[in-house]
Amino acid sequence: MRTAETKRYEELIDKSFDRGTIDADDIEWILTSDEVELLPLLHAAYQIRYRYFQNRVKIHILHNVQSGGCTEDCKYCAQSGEADGAVEIYPMKSDEEIIDGARQAFNAGAFRHCMVFSGRDLSEKRIDHICAVVKRIKSLFPMEICISAGFLSEEDGKRLVDAGVNRYNHNLNTSSGFYGEICTTHDYQQRVETIVTAKDCGLDICSGVIIGMGETTEDIIQMTRELHGVAANSIPVNFFIPVDGHRILQPQILTPQYCLKVLCLFRFAMPQAEIRASAGREYHMRSLQSLCLYAANSLFAEGYLTASGDTLDTTRQLIEDSGFVVEGLE
Repeated sequence: MRTAETKRYEELIDKSFDRGTIDADDIEWILTSDEVELLPLLHAAYQIRYRYFQNRVKIHILHNVQSGGCTEDCKYCAQSGEADGAVEIYPMKSDEEIIDGARQAFNAGAFRHCMVFSGRDLSEKRIDHICAVVKRIKSLFPMEICISAGFLSEEDGKRLVDAGVNRYNHNLNTSSGFYGEICTTHDYQQRVETIVTAKDCGLDICSGVIIGMGETTEDIIQMTRELHGVAANSIPVNFFIPVDGHRILQPQILTPQYCLKVLCLFRFAMPQAEIRASAGREYHMRSLQSLCLYAANSLFAEGYLTASGDTLDTTRQLIEDSGFVVEGLE
């Protein structure tokens, strides 16, 4: 029998296939209504996921190439210069250390190697170093490279492309309306401008969010609109981990069910994007984390910069035990 709730899930599927045209009422229903049943919602999200990605899952490995000492005051980040935690601080690693990290990722079968450099932007010295080491990595390993290194100028973006960088990560993190609550040393528009610059230079765009910092449902609705606006095609959905040194005043208590609903709504809103269950997957979803694969088609392994995570072997086992297939290098 076709109930009103069944019809609602079918409507979500139809709207998602229509360029992700779910609306504010849909998102509010998913996140707040007692009528929403988790398994039918996941099944609906899987219809979208399967059309574009079948049962494949990409594994990404982060490499924290430069840690701590950032001048920005992002309250969620243990690498901020204002954080009072015990995060390890070190300058940019040597070329051999960076290349060895890429080698380990490649040998492990990672689809893409993501290198993260703490700091606000790229000085001439940093961009020279990054471009040189990326060229060496690309000459050794047929693997995609993603760089995260703060704000980006057009000149720097073109240099990264010429060096062989495939993707640039610059997260929006939250909604424009809430951004001032988590950072004051730069504004939201500067983040948008960096994403536009990277895209104009020919870089693939990775831009995601952090859920659980005190945002409202309306903020999450706004996040989906703003990610549509920058045309992000890789979206890491992070769930805030209260790491030592953070300064978020009222972090939310996230249940596994809520996290899964969030992943579903991002799948509905961005049907063709690579949705990644990112930081906090293990911490918040616990025994239900395998269900995230019905909405997400990508996972991180080996940790999240300043927080630990499942090993590569454990992540592979999770994927395979759930009936999905680890996607090889393209």
